[in-house]
Amino acid sequence: MGGEKRQPNIVFILADDLGYADLSCFGRRDYVTPYCDRLAAAGARLTHSYANSPVCSATRLGLMTARYQYRLDAGLEEPIGPRDTGLPPDEPTLPSLLRQAGYRTALIGKWHLGNLPNYGPLKSGYDYFWGYRGGGIDYLRHEDARGEGLWENGHEIEEDGYLTRLLGQRATQFVDAQRSSDAPFFLSLHFSAPHWPWETPDDRAEAERLTTDPSYRKLAHFDGGNMATYAEMVRRMDEQVGAVVAAVGALPKDRETIIVFSSDNGGERFSDVWPFTGRKTELLEGGIRVPTIVHWPGVFDGGRVVDTPHMTMDLSAMLAAAGGARFPQDRLPDGRDLRAGGFDELPMFWRYNHLDQKAVRLGRHKYLSIAGNEFLFDVIADPMERANLKARMPELFNDLRTRWERWNAAMLPYRDDTFTHGFRGDELADHFGVE
Repeated sequence: MGGEKRQPNIVFILADDLGYADLSCFGRRDYVTPYCDRLAAAGARLTHSYANSPVCSATRLGLMTARYQYRLDAGLEEPIGPRDTGLPPDEPTLPSLLRQAGYRTALIGKWHLGNLPNYGPLKSGYDYFWGYRGGGIDYLRHEDARGEGLWENGHEIEEDGYLTRLLGQRATQFVDAQRSSDAPFFLSLHFSAPHWPWETPDDRAEAERLTTDPSYRKLAHFDGGNMATYAEMVRRMDEQVGAVVAAVGALPKDRETIIVFSSDNGGERFSDVWPFTGRKTELLEGGIRVPTIVHWPGVFDGGRVVDTPHMTMDLSAMLAAAGGARFPQDRLPDGRDLRAGGFDELPMFWRYNHLDQKAVRLGRHKYLSIAGNEFLFDVIADPMERANLKARMPELFNDLRTRWERWNAAMLPYRDDTFTHGFRGDELADHFGVE
């Protein structure tokens, strides 16, 4: 007798500030990431994958809700900073809807969607949380700019070790614990790597040096880091991806598992974003195009390349559908299941308050506005975004700009106290002239 198809397990691995070409399977040339490469060889590389935002917490809202983050107050923050806001506990989320569908849910790693007592992973659908709640944390001292450290569920904890390894170990332990369970699981493994501060396991002295100034500015590490350190940080993360994938491979063979790997936004200082330009906090391709791998036997497999343009929230909608989760009628997702067609005819929209940035991608073309300067690019033929086609294709330029204005009118407006940030000329030399 045949029964209903069992719900798949889901593992969503999210890197922090990983550039498009920071994995060797996406083009990194000065080091290799063998475990992510193997995952891509068995699954699929999604080469037109975009983050919902060029900064972290905004994208994470899109991931959690499968909707444009600008529909929520917390989504106006770029990223969530001093203001007390976050993901509302009554907002339907991917983990809460999967839990309603019978899943066990866990977040291991970064939260950054609001602080206790009003917000937290256990309030938004996760059964278990082990990680940190802010935007960045020291890899060895496990302390952020506010003096907060690691948390297990609702309690602050202390544990020795390099954070990337600790997160991988916790994730592997969670997967191992599910071997004897009949219930499907949803694991969010949100690494801190390769976000600043720039530290390897051997950089204890550097971690101690950063304690001389506990502010955000010092932790952001504008006076540190180099290419070798960055490479080691990414390699350490890659090793933990391999450990988690191996744990998944040891599960009973009758249980299907979907594995997704992506990044919350484009690359930062030491990232490789080739063939794009732009960085985190910018709507140029390098700030929002991210390396995404999906391994889903029978659906995304065989080492193929998928060039369907999509956003983080589309991955969420696909995983919700795969797990049998149902969104309420008043919170239907903006994202669409990637298994559906027609993505080339669907526009994708972004905005970012710093430098009044706006963007639309439709098919092969992209409208971009930064600091009042407007552009139209063919991002297939011109991925570096150099040839401005707005005067040659005025009808398309005006159409995309009008579409953005119509979309933006349906989003929440920025507040006077909205936090936003971008790199300045006194921070990064290649941003000279930006104040």
